[in-house]
Amino acid sequence: MPRSEIAADLTATVEDYLQSIYSLETEGERIISARLARWMRVTPPTAWATVRRMARDGLVSVDAKKTIHLTKRGRELAEKVARRHRLSERFLNDVLGLGWAEAHDEAHHFEHGLTPAIEGRIFSLLGNPTTCPHGSPIPGTGAVLSPDLVPMDTLEQGDAATVEFISEELEEDLELLRYLDRHNVRPGQAITVDEKVPSTGLISINTGREPVSLGLNVAARIRVRPGAARSAKSRTSSGSRSRRAAPRS
Repeated sequence: MPRSEIAADLTATVEDYLQSIYSLETEGERIISARLARWMRVTPPTAWATVRRMARDGLVSVDAKKTIHLTKRGRELAEKVARRHRLSERFLNDVLGLGWAEAHDEAHHFEHGLTPAIEGRIFSLLGNPTTCPHGSPIPGTGAVLSPDLVPMDTLEQGDAATVEFISEELEEDLELLRYLDRHNVRPGQAITVDEKVPSTGLISINTGREPVSLGLNVAARIRVRPGAARSAKSRTSSGSRSRRAAPRS
């Protein structure tokens, strides 16, 4: 869907802000300009100036507590931007074989060339996916983040779970995306917690292939389904050896 199909006067910067606000809302976060500035990697005055322009254009509203909300028009545009971006990521990752970081980065360029017809064909080609490669729901598919998911940093040593969602905020750190991709920390992956050390801000998980260390601030932005990994393990206890025994450190 080219930008003209969304809004003729919508700049790439405003599209990025719309998608960021939409993603934060999806994750249940309170949105203020300082939070947007950290996400967008700009100064707070720059973020606030953009928000004010968006409010002037009827895309967002700002309440008395400085919380930013999408207007009806802003939400409609944000959903179109997010759908286009997340479909682009899945196409680039699933079909063209790009890694997570490369797919996320290239999607920002690829998505602007999508017409509605091509978008529809890509959606069908991919088998009507409901999420991007990182678990973010694709607007228009009916998918939502399950309320049963919890942040990974709330798990304790010995707990088992299944990774379901990686925050869009983490996607902006391409080196971190490469790390997660390389160590198989992805939606659908069963994990167990080997160690959690709040004093050092680290958690060590095992994906069944190797131990993986993450900062608790990163783990807080990854949502998991508790207990699912134990169930998967019990179902395969007489089957796959690789899933039955975790590798030793």
